Amino acid sequence: MRGVKMGVTKEITEGENRVGLVPETVEKLLKEGFEVLVESGAGRDYNLDENYEAAGARIVESAEEVYNEADLIVKVARPTEEEIGHMHEGQSLVCFLNGPQYPEVVKKLADAGVTVFSNEAIPRTSVAQSMDALSSMGSVAGYKCALIGANTLGKYVPMLSTAAGTTKAAKVLILGVAVAGLQAIAIMNRLGAEVFAYDIRPETKEQAQSLGASFIDSDDEKENGEEEDEFVEYKPEGFNKFMASLGFYSFAEPPRDKYIVEGEEDDSEDEEEDEGWSKEKLDEDQKLLRERMKEMDIVITTALVPGRKAPKLVDKDMVESLKPGSVIVDLAAESGGNCELTEPGETVEHSQVKIVGPVNLPSAMPIHASQLLSRNMFNLIKHITENKSEDKEGKQPELALDFEDEIMDKTCIAHDGEIRDESTRKALGEAEGETQAGGSGESEAS
Repeated sequence: MRGVKMGVTKEITEGENRVGLVPETVEKLLKEGFEVLVESGAGRDYNLDENYEAAGARIVESAEEVYNEADLIVKVARPTEEEIGHMHEGQSLVCFLNGPQYPEVVKKLADAGVTVFSNEAIPRTSVAQSMDALSSMGSVAGYKCALIGANTLGKYVPMLSTAAGTTKAAKVLILGVAVAGLQAIAIMNRLGAEVFAYDIRPETKEQAQSLGASFIDSDDEKENGEEEDEFVEYKPEGFNKFMASLGFYSFAEPPRDKYIVEGEEDDSEDEEEDEGWSKEKLDEDQKLLRERMKEMDIVITTALVPGRKAPKLVDKDMVESLKPGSVIVDLAAESGGNCELTEPGETVEHSQVKIVGPVNLPSAMPIHASQLLSRNMFNLIKHITENKSEDKEGKQPELALDFEDEIMDKTCIAHDGEIRDESTRKALGEAEGETQAGGSGESEAS
C-alpha cells in the first residue's frame, strides 16, 4: 500500500499570494513517506516549479489533476465552489476556512464527503503551538500593521534632532495585546515611537510592558494621583498596654478589623485580577482610554475573535477626537473592523483622520508567511497521520483520526458527511432560517 498523497494547488482567491507548502517542507514530507503533487505555478515567483522538483515533488499542469489524485489537499484560502466541485469523497482538506463565518462552504464540503481541518480551529495550547498557523500569520500581520501606520503618518515616528530643531516621537496606541498586537508593539518600539497599549485581559499588561509599551490602566492613574499613606506603627493603649507589659504579648497585636498585619496582607485584589478585571474597572479604563486617544498619532487595532465579528473598539466620536493627520490601522477590517468607520480594503478619511482597513496582510509578505505556514502544516500533518508500515525502517503514513485527541477534535470541523463544529452548525442553522424567512416573505408579497 502507498502512503498519503499530498496535493498543493495554486491559490485562485484574489489577492492570495501564499502557498500551502514550500519546497523546504516538501522535502521533509517525502522523507516521512508522503508523496507530493504540486500544480505548476503554485509557488508563484518565489517558489518555482524547479525548486519543488528538486525537493522531490511531482509537478502537474492543472488543479484538476491534483484534486483527482491527492488524498490530502493543503490550501491557504477556503476553496471556491469550482474547487469544491473537483473534490471527492474520502479526500481531506487543510486550509483557513473560518466555518462560523462561512457555514455554507463547510456544508458543501461535508456533502461532498470531504474531511475538513480548519487552521483557525487549532486550540491555543502548548502542545498545538507548533501547528498554530493563526499565531504565525498574526505575527506577520502585526508587523505589517506597524509599517503601514508609519508609512501613512505624515511625520517622523522617532524623535529626531536636526539643525532646524527637534521633532517629538510619535505616540502610538495598540488596542489588543495578542500575537499581532505584541508584534506591532515591538516594531513600533524599534522605530522609536512612544508606545501605549490596552487590552481587557489582565495578563496582557506585563506582556505589553516587557516589549516597551506603557499599559493604559485606570488603577495606575489613581495611584499616581494619590499620595502614599504614611505608615503609622501600632502601639497598644490602656488595658492592652498593661497586659502586654506583663508578658501577654497577644494584647500588643493590632485589631485585625482596623490594621493589616505584616505577612497577612489582603490578597483579594490579586485573586480578582487573576479572574479578570471588574466591570467597574473596565468602565474606568474606557473613560481613560477615550482621554488618552486624543494624544495619539497612530492607533493600531488588532482585536479578533475567531469565528465571530470583530468587537467595536473605536467609535466615530473617538475618531473625531484624534488630531488632524492621525492614522488608524484596523487589522480586523475583514471581520467587520474594530473601528466603526473602517471599510475593508479601503483608506477612509474622516475629520482629517485616515482609517486604513488592510485585508489579508500575511499575503503581502508571501515569502516568509508561506514558510511559516508550511512549517505549521508539516506539524499538523504529522499529528493527524500515523506510520502504518510493518517494516520498522519503512515509511507508510496514513490518516489516523482520533477524536479523543483535543487537537484533532477541535480542528476537524467536518467528517463523514457531518459538520462536527458546533459553532458552524449554529451559524448554518441561522443562515438557513434567514433564507427561509426571506423566501416566505417573498411569497406573501407576491
